Amino acid sequence: MNVRTPDPYPGWLSDEDLYEARQRLPMLYVEAIPVRLDPLGYVNEVGLLLTGDDDGRMLRTFVSGRVMYRETIRAALIRHIEKDLGTLVLPQLPASPVPFTVAEYFPAPSETGLTDDRQHAVSMCYIVPVRGESSPRQDALELTWLSPAEALSSDIQGEFAGGRENILRQALAHVGVNI
Repeated sequence: MNVRTPDPYPGWLSDEDLYEARQRLPMLYVEAIPVRLDPLGYVNEVGLLLTGDDDGRMLRTFVSGRVMYRETIRAALIRHIEKDLGTLVLPQLPASPVPFTVAEYFPAPSETGLTDDRQHAVSMCYIVPVRGESSPRQDALELTWLSPAEALSSDIQGEFAGGRENILRQALAHVGVNI
């Protein structure tokens, strides 16, 4: 059973072409960590997706997906946020989105500590405040809103795969959450 989100633009690359590209090129992704802010602009909740993998394990992850040919980073972020969280989530992207980090995933363990068994991927990672209502879609089973302390707990950190827990710690440190 495949639980990955189907590509809504199958004309972009066929499954075979995508497989071949992944074997030869780094793939560009965006990852977004949705947050809710208090009235002073401090992060008081972090939204983490709960998904299942091909082996039936439950995993935590972020909004993420490929940047398509001729697509702006802003458009890719909005597309993936709305795809994963629903159209009423109301993301608040700044006029010039700048990632808090650039993550590099490899198909085998490497010095980055980030793995993706499918490919070498470069991911631009963003913290995105949201103000609306979210309803997870596609392959997400649930969106859980956690306090930063809960998100950094060893139980939640243990539910990430591929080293993504490190990206969450970086994100929260970037917005001033003591870790």
